[in-house]
Amino acid sequence: MFIRCMLNNIYSFGKEMEFNMIPAPRFSRLKGHKYHNQGIELLKLASFYGANGAGKSNLIRALSFLQDIVVTTDLPSPIVLRRMKHFHSVGAPTVLAAEFISADVPYIYALEIGDQTILKEELYISGLGTKEDRLVYERRTIEGGKIVLKFFDDFTMTEEGRVLKGILENNLIKQNKTSLKILSELNNPMLLDAKRAFEWFSSKLVIITPKIRSGGLAHRLDIDEEFHRYAQDIMCTFSVGIKKLQTVKKPIEDFFGDDNKADMEELLNRVAENPNAMLGLFASNGEEIVVVEENGVVVAKQLKIEHTKKDGSPVMFDLSEESDGSIRLMAYLPAFKDLLTKDITYFIDEIERSIHPLLIKEIIRKFSEDENTKGQLVFTTHESNLLDQEIFRQDEIWFVEKDASGSTDIYSLCDFKEHNTKDIRKGYFSGRYGSIPFLSNLKDLNWDRYDFMK
Repeated sequence: MFIRCMLNNIYSFGKEMEFNMIPAPRFSRLKGHKYHNQGIELLKLASFYGANGAGKSNLIRALSFLQDIVVTTDLPSPIVLRRMKHFHSVGAPTVLAAEFISADVPYIYALEIGDQTILKEELYISGLGTKEDRLVYERRTIEGGKIVLKFFDDFTMTEEGRVLKGILENNLIKQNKTSLKILSELNNPMLLDAKRAFEWFSSKLVIITPKIRSGGLAHRLDIDEEFHRYAQDIMCTFSVGIKKLQTVKKPIEDFFGDDNKADMEELLNRVAENPNAMLGLFASNGEEIVVVEENGVVVAKQLKIEHTKKDGSPVMFDLSEESDGSIRLMAYLPAFKDLLTKDITYFIDEIERSIHPLLIKEIIRKFSEDENTKGQLVFTTHESNLLDQEIFRQDEIWFVEKDASGSTDIYSLCDFKEHNTKDIRKGYFSGRYGSIPFLSNLKDLNWDRYDFMK
């Protein structure tokens, strides 16, 4: 479960900024929006509003970057890293940190990144502000690129721990790679905390961008009957013309045929290397093909969608033939299900993209009002209809804007101490909370200066 993150000198964040899911103590409304975990209360919803270019997406991009380098261990090239930094601070390090709960243990994970190296990486068991944080490990890169590790005392008091520390410092950990994944994969019970922290990044944090695709939906529909029923019922409820969701499954030889044997052989080799893997391929028209091994046979799966003709007979559509809104809704189906049933945090950028305002509002309202949810939902949006205090607590509404230096600032509605009957949407449009675009008078734009018809 997500507690907070801190960003400094990445994208439009030129100075240290914190976003958190900790409830403000003075709000008593919508008590069902608070989860209780390890003695701390955490919110289940958060929304971000702001003008184009203010930095809403950069918050999610920064978290996605952190997740990616933790899971893959690899930093991008020095050129890419320098371009990611705020334009006022290209010579300073980038700092990223996340506090979260995994397997009922609170952790703080932080990175300090230079132009081509991890300057500092640390993992602590969080004291949640009431106790002292406890070190799991700290890793520093010192002059000459040498790696220096520090573990909690009990680890280095054992002979095995001291030997392992030396191997890690001298052989396994590289200056341009993160080390959390490496530590999590070691068969050492004293590094269980590293494993738990890594599992949060790899499986408990999910980030959805506007360009996300269905991501193995055909496979999940095929193997999970409960999810299939749920997904089909939901899509029918949305009244987008969909009657059924169906997975078409064929042996890979039948799917590729004789003209694509080279591609098929490459896939067969990849499956042989990791028989439990699910390989997702995207055709030029956007269709996703999922390749998996089942009962010793490598099969290809593809999603088909059933609609109804005027005469009542069924007709099958490919995913690429659906509207952008329907495709976006189908990409959300795993998120909808997980948020109800699992301790997972979803960050969604531009949640309303291609979806009707009334529909997205009802989806968010359902999650808001359901007191049996398990997950957390954080999203960016321009959809002002969601600025509704019947759906959100004030500490769940955040605003984003640029300051005079071009650095992104984030702040919560609860900073304004509004009454819970206040029309937040009206106040937002009037500029009371900032974070709206500056709309010049059209005459001042001098459009009449140009005659494009000459």
